[in-house]
Amino acid sequence: MKNSRKIIVGISGASGAIYGIRMLEALKIAGVESHLVMSKAAGITISQETSRKVSDVAKLADFTYNIDDIGARIASGSFKTLGMVVVPCSVKSMSEIATSITSNLISRAADVVLKEHRKLVLAVRESPFHLGHLRTMVSLAEMGAIIAPPLPAFYPQPKTIDDIVNHSVGRMLDLFDIETDLVKRWDGL
Repeated sequence: MKNSRKIIVGISGASGAIYGIRMLEALKIAGVESHLVMSKAAGITISQETSRKVSDVAKLADFTYNIDDIGARIASGSFKTLGMVVVPCSVKSMSEIATSITSNLISRAADVVLKEHRKLVLAVRESPFHLGHLRTMVSLAEMGAIIAPPLPAFYPQPKTIDDIVNHSVGRMLDLFDIETDLVKRWDGL
């Protein structure tokens, strides 16, 4: 039987490539089929921020697509998924998605996810936000997207960058009801 749990992962060129890499690793462990599309700028960010090669990151996914392939199956609403996460999500990608400009496969797949009323999670990586960014996020939230900047939680007392990355990725996966051991749950006081 084919895996009915599928998620599209978009990795844009925003800083924080490790979040996208960890997302792919976590989906593999959770047994969720991943469909990856990376922007050209993502390749640059991956090489600048990590010791990974773009080809190694692509191998983490079950399926990969070229950013310019707007005819790929993830660009069709008939291809059923749990939704899509863009992690990290650049302001450029966020803005294209918000305005339905589908100039590449990340923005096209996200547009399809929104029109099909599936979950779209955007891990927006920018700081500080100006009013235009905030208005764009409001617009996306009104369309049904979930804005989930990867912000650190300190109650689990992270010791390493991996602890911070894992927690953020785990919380994003929570939005799709995918259970992992990446999140230390709050027990209260």
